[in-house]
Amino acid sequence: MNMKNLGLPLVALTFLFLSGCATQTVVTLQNGTQYLTKDLPKTNSADGFYEFTDIAGKRVRVKAADVATVIKEK
Repeated sequence: MNMKNLGLPLVALTFLFLSGCATQTVVTLQNGTQYLTKDLPKTNSADGFYEFTDIAGKRVRVKAADVATVIKEK
């Protein structure tokens, strides 16, 4: 098997392995809006906000009082 034929499956397996490292989380707000995050949101109790990156790569910051639930995806 030459290197060209081996490269594509190896790259695909690497991406599958790395995608399993993050714990996706669903953040639901009081108004029903849901965000799927790449990782567990960080809370900053000093100013009362949740900060996280959604799956599109956008940084989101919401008031802790506006968050209804934070649930880890299985």
